[in-house]
Amino acid sequence: MILVTGATGQLGSDVVSELKQRGLKCLGVDLTELDITDAKGVQTFLKEQEPSCVIHCAAYTAVDNAEDEQVLCMKVNADGTENLAQVCREIGAEMIYISTDYVFGGDGDVPYETDAPKDPKSVYGKSKLSGEEAVLRHLDAYYIVRISWVFGQNGNNFVKTMLKLAETRDELNVVNDQIGSPTYTPDLAVLLCDMALSGKHGVYHATNEGFCSWAEFAAEIMRQSGSACKINPIPSSQYPTKAVRPKNSRLSKASLDEAGFKRLPEWKAALRAYATEERRP
Repeated sequence: MILVTGATGQLGSDVVSELKQRGLKCLGVDLTELDITDAKGVQTFLKEQEPSCVIHCAAYTAVDNAEDEQVLCMKVNADGTENLAQVCREIGAEMIYISTDYVFGGDGDVPYETDAPKDPKSVYGKSKLSGEEAVLRHLDAYYIVRISWVFGQNGNNFVKTMLKLAETRDELNVVNDQIGSPTYTPDLAVLLCDMALSGKHGVYHATNEGFCSWAEFAAEIMRQSGSACKINPIPSSQYPTKAVRPKNSRLSKASLDEAGFKRLPEWKAALRAYATEERRP
């Protein structure tokens, strides 16, 4: 049985859906069923359920709020992950931990390899790196999967925000000096399920193919949706945020290639797939 944390979230819900489509036995849980920050509760629950693999999608992801809620962010992303990793070791379960481009410093313009030096600039990035370190400390049978710019049908994301704003505005200012790759959750869910069945443990980067700026992403959202809203590219200095955003979020997929995993589709194709799904009754 495969256990999925954060199962009502943007990614977790798609992972559960993909597992069920494949006819695999799974259990999706969220905070109401399992508080990952409760070490004893995690131990009791996992030992009762005896999963063969835990796909850990639950996380504190409010990047700016994390600067003010450091204790809570670390408790969920670092301590919660460690609680799960410890019990996975005890029961012999594999673990797939979802991490982020924020563990890197965000400098330069070269895609980060999986083993590149870590230098998180935000509380969120530091908390997710601590989660990675907990997984490495406790487990041999692990997958650490770093992603970026996530969007899907469930939860809030950049695509929904842009489309909502475009309903009432003629133009929008969007930063153009942060470069990365969108990650469409149904595409990622397929890969995560493939990994869970593969035994090819390791550290991976998994985003949709191709790089763009947030402004380019926004412009493509408008183009595909048929919106007349104009996107004005601006530097990050004109849009200050509480948490530092990486300017370089490019992630190398060499590790996927080496392990024989199929790369995710190109990001513009993923955006088209998102629009098609959204129109379904």
